[in-house]
Amino acid sequence: MQQYETVIILTPLLSEEAAKEVLTKFNKLMTDNGAEIVHEDNWGLKKLAYPIQKKTTGYYHLTTFKAPGEFINKLEVEYKRDERIMRFLTVSLDKHALAFSEKKRSGAFNKNKETKAEEVAK
Repeated sequence: MQQYETVIILTPLLSEEAAKEVLTKFNKLMTDNGAEIVHEDNWGLKKLAYPIQKKTTGYYHLTTFKAPGEFINKLEVEYKRDERIMRFLTVSLDKHALAFSEKKRSGAFNKNKETKAEEVAK
């Protein structure tokens, strides 16, 4: 199974409960089709670089998962059918992206900032 990352932008008009419902729906779709969710990261409400559907903000959510290649088309069709999703992007991760993702999740990049802050404090 190949590892993938998908980022979805949900419409900002959704309540917190409705946003969780959408994410639960797609997580269930993934697990029902043999995918294994590796990591999820909710980035929250962010300003968009350009307006989409006359909206300037959106809820960003990142999901890293392992799935068979033929499942990706089915997932993206479901993304397109759901009117609560403004945009999505699914990418296949190569060995370099996997290494970067692991470092990011383990906090390797935040440790450098903490170390520099401690050195400045001294």
